[in-house]
Amino acid sequence: MISKMNVVLAICAAVCIFKVQDVIGGATEEQMWAAGGLMRDVCLPKFPKVTKEIADGIRGGNLPNDKDAKCYVNCILEMMQTMKKGKFLYEASLKQVEILMPDHYKEEYRAGLAKCKDVAVGIKNSCEAAYTIFTCLRGEITQFVFP
Repeated sequence: MISKMNVVLAICAAVCIFKVQDVIGGATEEQMWAAGGLMRDVCLPKFPKVTKEIADGIRGGNLPNDKDAKCYVNCILEMMQTMKKGKFLYEASLKQVEILMPDHYKEEYRAGLAKCKDVAVGIKNSCEAAYTIFTCLRGEITQFVFP
């Protein structure tokens, strides 16, 4: 089980990686994947039915229609600060794109976020809402990346 201290350290490391980029632009590809790896390391142990192979499949856009996989995606989206308690945080997501994404991803991500911002409205279950958002974004963004 990952302690709260490890979660705090992972978040702090991700913030530190990207704060320098606030001055000079978006993150590099390497920094983006490093931050994603930290998030994945925090969320995977919370959902033991989601194996590394399943997580790799989710990274590739293949999200199984089961509770643990959906809740794993919700965990990642919450760590990215794009969802909170089943609500999609559109403005925060746009800010994360500016910080976490290399420049060549940004335009398509902004457009995808705009198209998908309301797809989970009314869905009460956080994991189902995350599944709905993930599915929409995966369909709208051709260069879709996910830890």
